[in-house]
Amino acid sequence: MTAMTTVWSVTAEPHDSPVAAALWRAYYTEVSDRWYLLHEGHVTEPDELEREVTADTGEYLAPPGGVLLVARYGGEPLGTAGVRLLDATTAELKRVFLLKEARGRGGAAPLVTAAEDTARALGAGRIVLDTRDDLVEARALYARLGYEETAPHNDAAYADHWFTKKLAWTWEP
Repeated sequence: MTAMTTVWSVTAEPHDSPVAAALWRAYYTEVSDRWYLLHEGHVTEPDELEREVTADTGEYLAPPGGVLLVARYGGEPLGTAGVRLLDATTAELKRVFLLKEARGRGGAAPLVTAAEDTARALGAGRIVLDTRDDLVEARALYARLGYEETAPHNDAAYADHWFTKKLAWTWEP
């Protein structure tokens, strides 16, 4: 008897789908609560959470200049990564996230790799991102995947670290 293995799949998803909305809420809740707990000793106030989740529609992750990717494990949506073009040759990686119960199953690398492939398909030769001091797991992931820390490329309010990666082009006959 052959054992079935559950594998990750990553596909584009409309930025405003119910799946995208649920994952955005989970992402924002976690990173916001983490920041508030670290700096103020409490989780995000419910009214603020609702305001911020509603305010960021993710429209910048809609075609033609953006793509939202959803990672699924055994068909269940468990994570996201977004890519948007900043200019003709630079893409930005956004909203890289796996639900807590999905971490440690090997989904982060295929998710980021799919985002890089998406950036290439959009014409980007490099990809940039920003992250915070307290998101140490994210910084370790980016370093492991070949991202290099750089000078700031934006003035995002909560950004403490900026990364870039040159995207190698692949040739297909």
